[in-house]
Amino acid sequence: MGKFLSDRPTLRGFLIIGLIALVVVVLNQYSALLAIAMLLRIAFFLAVAFFVYLMWRDRRSEIDSWSTRERVVFYGSALLIVTALGLYFWRGLPGYEQLGFIGVIAGSGYAMFRVWRSRHSYL
Repeated sequence: MGKFLSDRPTLRGFLIIGLIALVVVVLNQYSALLAIAMLLRIAFFLAVAFFVYLMWRDRRSEIDSWSTRERVVFYGSALLIVTALGLYFWRGLPGYEQLGFIGVIAGSGYAMFRVWRSRHSYL
């Protein structure tokens, strides 16, 4: 049996997932599973925020040399993206709100890209 499972890692993975699901169902641990999922959502959001902070910290001297209008657009877009992601991770987005979320992320990302690109065009 050990050789059978060692030759099939995908089957072994599915069996492990099935075993975990069976333990949750048999022990009636739905609430614990929901609490863990909520903690993982918060941890993922904090990891994304920390990554963005590290990127900003490396480039803040360059951003400080931009004009006031460019900084306001760049930081405003970044704040709008963080707010949209926070709302998404906190309460989820049903129905047409998902389309609005994608629009906000795309529009803000495009604004940030345009400001960055205007500062890095060497023509």
